[in-house]
Amino acid sequence: MRVLDLAGLPHRSVEAHGSRGFSVGAFGLGADTHLVAVTLVPGGVIGRHPALARQLLVVLSGEAEVSGAELDVRRIGPGQGAVWETGEVHETRSPAGMTGIIVEGDLDIGAPGEQVDPGDV
Repeated sequence: MRVLDLAGLPHRSVEAHGSRGFSVGAFGLGADTHLVAVTLVPGGVIGRHPALARQLLVVLSGEAEVSGAELDVRRIGPGQGAVWETGEVHETRSPAGMTGIIVEGDLDIGAPGEQVDPGDV
């Protein structure tokens, strides 16, 4: 077993698409899936851009204001996530700051509790 310190990962700043106060630290890369730890400082923004693949953002601490193609802004907090489909233009803001995980790639994301790994039961 290994324990990952997501807060201690080396991060790099991202300014693409008008992003500010946004940094990422990759900790898992596969042929079709990427796992990254993300940080938004207070007032930080991940600028509007199209998702390259299905994308899941899970908030670990703080809050995020997320929007997709329909431009409706939803606030999510720890333990909550947002899913964007391939090509969907989306944005994430955090007035007070946020840490989270983004999983991007060939994901089959169902309703909560809908999918259970047979090895877990």
